[in-house]
Amino acid sequence: MTSATTMTTALEPVHRERLMGLAREVSFESGARLFEEGRHADRFWIVRTGTVALDLHVPGRRPAVIETLGHGELVGWSWHFAPYVWHLGAEAMSPVRAWEFDAEAVRAMCAEDAEFGREIAVWVGRVVAQRLHSSRVRLLDLYAPYGSGGLT
Repeated sequence: MTSATTMTTALEPVHRERLMGLAREVSFESGARLFEEGRHADRFWIVRTGTVALDLHVPGRRPAVIETLGHGELVGWSWHFAPYVWHLGAEAMSPVRAWEFDAEAVRAMCAEDAEFGREIAVWVGRVVAQRLHSSRVRLLDLYAPYGSGGLT
């Protein structure tokens, strides 16, 4: 988990409070699928307790776990970008408690308040960049002849 992508460090308190006004508490049992790659992305979560594994479909093989997320981490970024389709899958690796957000409501708030929208976009952008890096390193570790070779 990188501190730049956790909600508490990525969002100013006033924006974090505004976002949390839309939060709904949810829980998932270990092994529950939060979402599947290629399906409609209409919500996202912030992990309160437990761990969530992000995985990538690999034809003919088990899904490759790209990253494991924990407390304060954003689960799902595909809700922020049209056509709102999940780019990865996600599974609860342990019992998970999380805050769930309706993507359409958050996008509407972003459209109404440019400062709030910019801060959400920067946060989600950092998450996307970090996840792309994690995906690259993990796939090189799994499938490249010499692994990731210590990428920086």
